[in-house]
Parts: sequence; structure tokens; C-alpha cells
Amino acid sequence: MTVKLILRGKEYEIKSGSTLLDTLKKAAILPEGVIATRNGEMILEDEILHEGDVVRLIAVISGGSR
Repeated sequence: MTVKLILRGKEYEIKSGSTLLDTLKKAAILPEGVIATRNGEMILEDEILHEGDVVRLIAVISGGSR
């Protein structure tokens, strides 16, 4: 009963049944540093993740202005 998170080619297996936010914390991934998608659709931090879900994480890059 796990969820798979994929970030930059690295995979994390986390127990299902938690919110995306809790799952990211368990994997030591900063929530504000990624955008999460499941089946090509963006999902929010309060989304409950279910067994077999595969969540692809896209790293957010930010920079300052001059």
C-alpha cells in the first residue's frame, strides 16, 4: 500500500493514505519547491494519495530580479 513519488529521476515509496503535503514531508521534500502532478493533472497539497498513485514532482526554479 504505497505511493510512488518521482523527482529528478529519483523514486520514493511512501505509505498511501496521507495528504500530498504529509507525503512530501515524509520524503524530506520541500513542498514549496515542487509542483505535483498525477495522471498529467496538477494536484494540491491537501489531496489524499491512494495506493498505486504515481506522483511526478516538477522542481520549481525561482530567481531574483536585478
